[in-house]
Amino acid sequence: MSTIVHAGTLLAKPGEEPQTRQTIVVENDRITAIKPGFGQPSRGDDLIDLSERFVLPGLIDCHVHLTGELGPKEKLERIEESPTAVALHAAHHARLTLVAGFATVRDLGELGGSADAIFSLRAAVEKGYVPGPRIFAAGSIISPTGGHGITCGYRDDVNLLLDASGRGDGIDGCRYAVRRQVSRGADFIKFVATGGVLTDTATGTGQQFFTDEYEAIVQTAHMLGRKTTAHAHGADGMKAALLAGVDAIEHGTFMDGEVTGLMLERGVFYVPTALAGTTVAEIAAKESYMPPAIREKALAVGPQIVDTLARAHKAGIRIAFGTDTAVSPHGQNAREFALMVRAGMSPMEAIKAATVTASIHIGQAKNLGTIEAGKFADIVATKASPLSDIRELESIAFVMKAGRVYKNVARS
Repeated sequence: MSTIVHAGTLLAKPGEEPQTRQTIVVENDRITAIKPGFGQPSRGDDLIDLSERFVLPGLIDCHVHLTGELGPKEKLERIEESPTAVALHAAHHARLTLVAGFATVRDLGELGGSADAIFSLRAAVEKGYVPGPRIFAAGSIISPTGGHGITCGYRDDVNLLLDASGRGDGIDGCRYAVRRQVSRGADFIKFVATGGVLTDTATGTGQQFFTDEYEAIVQTAHMLGRKTTAHAHGADGMKAALLAGVDAIEHGTFMDGEVTGLMLERGVFYVPTALAGTTVAEIAAKESYMPPAIREKALAVGPQIVDTLARAHKAGIRIAFGTDTAVSPHGQNAREFALMVRAGMSPMEAIKAATVTASIHIGQAKNLGTIEAGKFADIVATKASPLSDIRELESIAFVMKAGRVYKNVARS
């Protein structure tokens, strides 16, 4: 049996012109053919009518954190919730992400026992036990003692209780932290090149590892066949990470000309997470639950990220879609697209960043990113063209992942 999908408008390869009245043939979890016109199904085949829809590849978010979500009770919940509760909440977040049109995500690091939850969730999704996007997980974030990504802000014994396996101090400590994540099943390695906004310490947003520590992290990861990505706001940390050979930069808030030059020279990917920056700035300005150290950083970093994205795009840096969802609510990932367009990207460029470019970035271009024969049948659809109004992607009408339908508004 095959599944026959009639696509009214098909953007099979973002970056190329869409085609009208196309038929997609799906067998099991893969696409087997794309044919012009509306081919009729054979007896026993399933027909999905998207003849009045705009159809495109399943979206990819290269920066999420499925096990948590920012809010006034987050700090308390971190010590009240069991690892089981964390995993169940993560499963809920995964479902929200999938029905929002994101068939694949990179989970970029969790705190404490949450890293175990993400590996369990990844396996549960792969086995079909729970609905969710395809997950590529980092495990625990590699961070120095007192750095971003290490539990801070509680009394010391609670900090230690919640501490993650990603702590790395000195060359040997950093090597061990990387090896530990690989042994747990990490698909790639994330480390903190600089301080971060949502860590409750007044440590700023500059460099947090020494040069030899950056080198130890990247070299060890590459030795073990894992790519690396760096959380980075300050230019000093970005430069150090780039010189050490990092493969991608997350956030990149205070990127300067030297950083831009290094990224272009080395072909490094940039994942902007403009939605996260906008979200923390809005919360800091309107709400009172952020501690002073976090609020100060949020107000400094948040308003800068869209401008940084605009400069990076103009310079020609390779941009992959990513939101840092968990900072913003799960299921709202597509709000990033409008911010990308505000920064000067065309709707087509923004969609390409979340499909073609993202698939290359995560090493899955053979399986994902376009609607082509041989690739996974990850297909989404909107009621109108997102090339005319990018916000159409905030209201996905149809979601298929690996040949299975998870949402079809036309049927409701």
